[in-house]
Amino acid sequence: MNSTKETFVTAFALFSLFFGAGNLLLPPLLGYNAGEDWLWVTLGFMITAVVIPILGILAHARLQGTMYDFGKKVSPTFSTIYCIIVYLISITIPSPRTASATHEIAIHPAFGTSPLLTSSIYFALVLVFVLNRTKILSFIGKFLTPIIVIMLFTVIAIGLFTSDGVMNVSTFDAPVVSGLLEGYQTFDAIGAVVVGAVVIISLNLRGHNSFEAKKDIIRKSGFIAGLGLLLIYAGLISVGSFFGTGIEIDTALSGDMQRANLLRGISITSLGAFGNKVLSILLALACFTTAVGIVTGTADYFKGLFKGSQKAYIITGILACAIGVLIGQLDFHSIVIIAIPALMFIYPITIILILLNVVPEKLGSPKVFKAVVITTMIFSIPDFLGTIGLGESIAGLQPYIPLSKFSLGWVLPAVVVFVISNLAPSTSILEEH
Repeated sequence: MNSTKETFVTAFALFSLFFGAGNLLLPPLLGYNAGEDWLWVTLGFMITAVVIPILGILAHARLQGTMYDFGKKVSPTFSTIYCIIVYLISITIPSPRTASATHEIAIHPAFGTSPLLTSSIYFALVLVFVLNRTKILSFIGKFLTPIIVIMLFTVIAIGLFTSDGVMNVSTFDAPVVSGLLEGYQTFDAIGAVVVGAVVIISLNLRGHNSFEAKKDIIRKSGFIAGLGLLLIYAGLISVGSFFGTGIEIDTALSGDMQRANLLRGISITSLGAFGNKVLSILLALACFTTAVGIVTGTADYFKGLFKGSQKAYIITGILACAIGVLIGQLDFHSIVIIAIPALMFIYPITIILILLNVVPEKLGSPKVFKAVVITTMIFSIPDFLGTIGLGESIAGLQPYIPLSKFSLGWVLPAVVVFVISNLAPSTSILEEH
């Protein structure tokens, strides 16, 4: 396969591995609630759902190792614990969430089947793909992603032309921040460190041995996938806002059902009765490819942890799918609620590790890594405690932490420590000279 074709196949696979349940359901309701401020929430959403994830892919292009390499400059122990936590989160939250969303929106309304049957069949198919490891990138990139992209652009394009264009009044006080925090729920930053490793191993298995050639493919495919995500997200958010007064959603419903009903309403309004079938197929495919990427990435990691043991790969894949079956029986909303505390703690650390791995190496010494990551962990604790009902215990500190009321109290401290640790002689590039 020539390099251009390989780049596009890899880019399509990357897009599909990123684009799951949350990526499809979150943007339209975000736009619906943003109304005339949809451009501002789009800007915030793009930071955490496109820019940071693609920087994660660029970091993988530089490192060309595993997720372990993202945190090894902090310490080997930290990196191992971080990897295990991220993979455990991945197979217990975003992976089962894809099965839950598929059941609630695509399967149950059509067939009335139980969540257990849906999740069992769903993860049995995921396991088939995971066990056929060498074919994943090619099959998803060549066949599944084009179908997903065509369907998405069809819904968006027809939706924009058929909407009345009358928007709601924005419900957000800080639209950019609201979009930024909603981007957390896509899991795309975590997805970047997980699926980036999947892409690297897939390229190795396909016979790519040159470091520079792989770096070129990964970087180009990352930019193409990022452009695709940007266009799709902006399209879904704008469609949600333009249908602001054309579709009524029951605000008494849980957030996930509001999202599902809005997207279903947009699809049916745009494509008629056929729109519901399009939505079902689109959601099922988008969710499935993401679940495959998550389980494959987890199995790859534990295979490496056990010195390349194929048995470890198979056992991890089976266990991850079994966990998916069990948790996938919960409704989508319950899984989202469970996810929020984990996200508030692990997401800032993930973002910082991605950024530190893309800055020039002279600015990212081990001492800088340690200082910035520790600072981020400390200042993420208030946001974490707030999501589990213990925020009152540290409420007195909030006025003294910039941006803490937006759940971004870690940002400025991390930036300040990054600058100081690079300027201070004991931790900067000065001591290297």
